[in-house]
Amino acid sequence: MTTMTEASVREFKMPDVGEGLTEAEILKWYVQPGDTVTDGQVVCEVETAKAAVELPIPYDGVVRALHFPEGTTVDVGMSIIAVDVAGGTGGTPAAEVPAQAVAQAPASPQAEPATTEAPAAAAPATEETKSVGSGRQPVLVGYGVAASSTKRRPRKGPQVTVAQVPDAVRTDLNGHGAPAVKERPLAKPPVRKLAKDLGVDLATVVPSGPDGIITREDVHAAAAPAAPAGTAAESVPQVPQVAQPQVMAPVTAAPAASYDTARETRVPVKGVRKATAAAMVGSAFTAPHVTEFVTIDVTRTLKLVEELKQDKDMQGLRVNPLLLIAKALLIAVKRNPEINASWDEAAQEIVVKHYVNLGIAAATPRGLLVPNIKDAHAKTLPQLAESLGELVSTAREGRTSPAAMQGGTVTITNVGVFGVDTGTPILNPGESAILAIGAIKLQPWVHKGKVKPRQVTTLALSFDHRLVDGELGSRVLADVAAILEQPKKLITWG
Repeated sequence: MTTMTEASVREFKMPDVGEGLTEAEILKWYVQPGDTVTDGQVVCEVETAKAAVELPIPYDGVVRALHFPEGTTVDVGMSIIAVDVAGGTGGTPAAEVPAQAVAQAPASPQAEPATTEAPAAAAPATEETKSVGSGRQPVLVGYGVAASSTKRRPRKGPQVTVAQVPDAVRTDLNGHGAPAVKERPLAKPPVRKLAKDLGVDLATVVPSGPDGIITREDVHAAAAPAAPAGTAAESVPQVPQVAQPQVMAPVTAAPAASYDTARETRVPVKGVRKATAAAMVGSAFTAPHVTEFVTIDVTRTLKLVEELKQDKDMQGLRVNPLLLIAKALLIAVKRNPEINASWDEAAQEIVVKHYVNLGIAAATPRGLLVPNIKDAHAKTLPQLAESLGELVSTAREGRTSPAAMQGGTVTITNVGVFGVDTGTPILNPGESAILAIGAIKLQPWVHKGKVKPRQVTTLALSFDHRLVDGELGSRVLADVAAILEQPKKLITWG
């Protein structure tokens, strides 16, 4: 058995695969301990709040250990796989934890990054120089395969402090004054947040969950005796934190005790759902929403759609009502540019955008995604149709990149595909308007003085009342309605 030195082991850390993301879930491992990997080879697939992404390894070697099993949510910057770049046979020294145990038992991955972090950083300078000078290109948003890409911004939370500071300092940071331990306690992110809110140091909690995982009940049990122990000097700063959350402790613990798996199913909130919930709550309780409605006759627009399908310039492109509605909104924004803006709370400024990144809300198996078409205002109708087709197909296949969902300025959501007449859409954070399209239905309508069956739909425009007055919002909605009722305005106004 070949013995591998610590200096030859490189720790590959979870990269930031999207701007501002802090964690990702490991969906699937494509390698196992003992496998040989090459620079650029995909080793795993992870899911973030924005997209599912494949991660390539940035160096050659033999897989020594997988620090986390599939289905684990890992913080950005934590080591997820160890690779022996010396090209060993994958054998493990007697003093090390077996790679198979690391891949299956959650306890080992926590200790492994802490013990191998320093040796990985102490790799010979020639390794680093080789990586930087190899001319590799970034393969993910926010991630490059050069050696410098492992540098991360300072992280918050006790787990980083425990892994990097001396034992003496860690003992002082211990919330209950118990001796600090070297292994990072095992707990899910919601449990860690609960512990932080209650002022409980997870290093002092006795776990009761499977494989040594700390549960919510463990945290509540640790918090109960911690409250009266306010005489200790180190516990004084935590009294304000413990006092309020302890009132709610029985409320959060009770449902878990009475949970009936035969009658209820509990789904962890993570990934796209977690990001969507945070964004919608933040938007709904930050921007004062106003929604206006208008019901219109779109019979002429539907006729134009059928004519465009026969146009040779539109052959092979997706032509549908959404295409003309998108074009109508772009023209309305051009006529009323103040609607294409955002509110900068920190600077107390209104930021007017001179470009339109048109977001299209898409329901996918992973949840609601809102990718956007960059510089949609500058596209011709065929170009817009092509971009819409690519956006929709990419979203349905689950291949939407994080970059495609950043920087939107105004959005369209088509609730009509579900047979819904209309809705009151919530703004995407950072945007000031969103247009909802209702179902197009054949209804009796007064046309040229007579009641006739016409194709009718209802539009709804929600806008941020901090920067969009009722007059501006009404003019934008009226312009969209006028174009869809009289499509020739696509030419006269466009």
